[in-house]
Amino acid sequence: MAIYDPKSLRAEDFINDEEIKATLAYAEENKNNLELINQILEKARPQKTANGHVCAGLTHREASVLLACDIPEIVEKIYKIAEEIKLAFYGNRIVLFAPLYLSNYCVNGCVYCPYHYKNKHIPRKKLTQEEVKAEVIALQDMGHKRLAIESGEDPVNNPIEYILDCIKTIYSVHHKNGDIRRVNVNIAATTVENYKKLKEAGIGTYILFQETYHKESYEKLHPTGPKHNYAYHTEAMDRAMEGGIDDVGLGVLFGLELYKYEFAGLIMHAEHLEAVHGVGPHTISVPRIKKADDIDPNVFDNSISDEIFAKITACIRLAVPYTGLIISTRESEKVRSKLLKLGVSQVSGGSRTSVGGYAGYTPEERPHDTEQFDVSDQRSLDEVVRWLINNGHIPSFCTACYREGRTGDRFMSLCKSGQILNCCHPNALMTLSEYLEDYASKETKEAGYKMIEEELKKIPKDKVRQIATDNIRDIRNSNRRDFRF
Repeated sequence: MAIYDPKSLRAEDFINDEEIKATLAYAEENKNNLELINQILEKARPQKTANGHVCAGLTHREASVLLACDIPEIVEKIYKIAEEIKLAFYGNRIVLFAPLYLSNYCVNGCVYCPYHYKNKHIPRKKLTQEEVKAEVIALQDMGHKRLAIESGEDPVNNPIEYILDCIKTIYSVHHKNGDIRRVNVNIAATTVENYKKLKEAGIGTYILFQETYHKESYEKLHPTGPKHNYAYHTEAMDRAMEGGIDDVGLGVLFGLELYKYEFAGLIMHAEHLEAVHGVGPHTISVPRIKKADDIDPNVFDNSISDEIFAKITACIRLAVPYTGLIISTRESEKVRSKLLKLGVSQVSGGSRTSVGGYAGYTPEERPHDTEQFDVSDQRSLDEVVRWLINNGHIPSFCTACYREGRTGDRFMSLCKSGQILNCCHPNALMTLSEYLEDYASKETKEAGYKMIEEELKKIPKDKVRQIATDNIRDIRNSNRRDFRF
């Protein structure tokens, strides 16, 4: 029998089924234990220091107790602390990105994804390098600086060499004042050697969703193809880090398995990365299963309500306070609005989930024939930026930490000491100014500069405030771009 060991490199040891079941039983037994719950909440709360804030985080058992608790006033406290943590470490900034789908050729049989190889009526498409370039220009014309590239798993059509060529193409495109400054990669589990190649290509975060941590369910949901191998998939982040990739991103597809099981497994995976590599996940994504070509989410009987989804997000923020939390356009404007107050720090905007979905289309047009899932929030990037501004969030296109080498443990040490705010806040304002000058509508531009004027006053250091002010003036009066702390 596998024994729970967060330092083990074996999937069934660090994502241990018996430990998860024992955790869920413990959470159920203590979900109304107010003395224990209040102790956990106090531990989770950010503590102010001379340099900023520190946060203890929570173990998977402690966080599971909070998730199990249904007492309304406790849930409100969880939400309040989640917002406090987010503001303490990320301020009121929200980082923006967009997915770029390269190919929907796939050899896997995943039953929840329309790209599965048995789906014969979905058109199969793979972008040429010229088409990649056209997609990048379209994304730059929207104002994006950060992409997450996506591809099905197919060693013939989408080998690592193809992915590397696409990354090279993306970074090579300089259009007007546009540049893609960070390419995150969401592709199938691969070898240490291939992760080294991705690192050398200059990727940002390597993202891989576990889909489900429940091994038996995982194998049923992935009946055929290389993704069927639970251990190889679950151990991918260790190989990525061995290959030199500092920043990795976790996620489960909520709705495939019972959410409390998935939640415990997700936090255990974060604990494992911290225990083995000294740094936890750079990001955690919280997607829910959505309707797509030949996929009906109602077939899966573990779907979760908006209320439970919000609670999961808040509890993740309490458990892993320094990790970026991502919410995509799978979710509606209403859901995204709520989650922005519960710890989310990154959102996508103007997204297309189809191969070749940007070039040649207006912001209102959407090709649906190769979509991986339905997009609930169909607003343009400009509308999303203005929405964020009007709700008191700074839309940030910053990629400075990645390009200044503040990744992995270096990023986390800055974040944990509270010093990251001295870089990120002014960087966010400068990149927002770039967006306002080059891409924004008149209404968004007016709202954005009003926000920038107020936010500059909040920069505590006089020298930093003056440099940021001078740089923003340069952005407004010239074509000079890409200032960063």
